[in-house]
Amino acid sequence: MRIASTWSFGQRANEAAWSHLVNGSALDAVEAACCYAEGDVSIDSVGYGGLPDASGRVSLDGCVMLSPSRCGSVAGLRTHLHPVSIARAVMEHTQHVMLVGCDADDFADNAFGDRQANARAELLAPSARAAFEKWQRDGGVIDQSRDAAILETTMPADEARWRHHDTIGCLAIDARGMLAGGCSTSGIPFKLPGRVGDSPIIGHGLYVDPDIGAATATGAGELIMGICGAFLVIESMRRGASASDAVRDAVERIARTYTLAPHHQAAFVVMTKDGAVASASLRPGYRTSIRDGNGSRVVEPEFVALPDSSVTEPTA
Repeated sequence: MRIASTWSFGQRANEAAWSHLVNGSALDAVEAACCYAEGDVSIDSVGYGGLPDASGRVSLDGCVMLSPSRCGSVAGLRTHLHPVSIARAVMEHTQHVMLVGCDADDFADNAFGDRQANARAELLAPSARAAFEKWQRDGGVIDQSRDAAILETTMPADEARWRHHDTIGCLAIDARGMLAGGCSTSGIPFKLPGRVGDSPIIGHGLYVDPDIGAATATGAGELIMGICGAFLVIESMRRGASASDAVRDAVERIARTYTLAPHHQAAFVVMTKDGAVASASLRPGYRTSIRDGNGSRVVEPEFVALPDSSVTEPTA
């Protein structure tokens, strides 16, 4: 049994999910991990702590996946805190894969009824409201590499630089060998209303094939979407690449495809059908949290495409 989540804060999410993995299933575990992150106000790109769009409203996206024929997704939720739980309901109780906007919120009302955990809720935390008001006054691109406040956080400074990119992607394998994945986000801070990134899109932010493995992505969604990132990782493995080579190939594809700005980051995590984990990132600062029978740990990526954080021009 093993669970792996993106970023150092994923260590807390993994601990919250561990009993669900031991006593339940991989699907229960990834849902529990994502729900933990969604309720943690200190995580400012997931759930209640997530920063709003340019209109000052929070919208949440998420998905779950067991296989190409078993997946669910929601995007643009404005009144429900746990998109991964609602995505699971889409997977388990409908013939569809993805619901969006106010209709996804209405579906959640009908799917969960009066269950308190999924009742309608205010999504804009006071800290997120304050950040939005500051952005309205000051403007600019959110790039914490230029923000001295990162030194006041509990995470390493190189990781805190990317805190607005810290979508949670979670992969797990249970005692029966079942793989599952979940992904949850509030998206890019102060995005255009209606923008949806990679996180809830099957094959972009998450992809699971029980015959090969499971992959998730985090970072600038538009970079990941353009290469169908999570699917690319799994398809590379299907064609014979190792897990480490597959995630390395994905971040290298981004590095040579795009004109990159200083605030651009992307990372991929993959779990093989045997439970081995590998990760790679575009730039330094990304870390993966892992929990298994040997305990909990936070690990560096095996590969960083741009270790000097340089800005590059596309080569193709």
